[in-house]
Amino acid sequence: MAKKVAVLAVNPVNGFGLFQYLEAFYENGIPYKVFAVADSREIKSNSGVRLTVDDVIASLKGREDEFDALVFSCGDAVPAFGQNADKPWNVDLIEVLKAFGTKGKLMIGHCAAAMLFDMAGITTGRKLAIHPLAKAAIKTGTATDDDSQIDGNFFTAKDENKVWTMMPRLVETLKQ
Repeated sequence: MAKKVAVLAVNPVNGFGLFQYLEAFYENGIPYKVFAVADSREIKSNSGVRLTVDDVIASLKGREDEFDALVFSCGDAVPAFGQNADKPWNVDLIEVLKAFGTKGKLMIGHCAAAMLFDMAGITTGRKLAIHPLAKAAIKTGTATDDDSQIDGNFFTAKDENKVWTMMPRLVETLKQ
């Protein structure tokens, strides 16, 4: 039976990245729920497409045992994360990432996802693909220049244009 995935989408989310995950999961019978990293289920993509997702991140707290994997779908909200780190949904984001990572769940993401995984303190000793502009922010993991990197339970891609390079192995792993 396929693993169940929690997908986190910031507001605004990179639609190209998000939809690659969702389409692959849908086409391969991998169950998922999308949680907004926001105070509302109503978010938008970086191109302005309005989305209503399944729930908000606050409701995911404490439910990591219901899921086998977590996807962080990056977006235009991440560059402003520093100014908004104290917002309840961003505090919840770091707590959720840490809870999933500490339990050894599959941690999946692109662009600055590795930076947030690192901020949550769960990347020690892991090789991570990350957007070149966020590379210097990696403190406990090892940032690479690879298009994507699979290291244990971490699946990371440099950006939304490189998600496809890890997708076959990711889908195979999620279908097990």
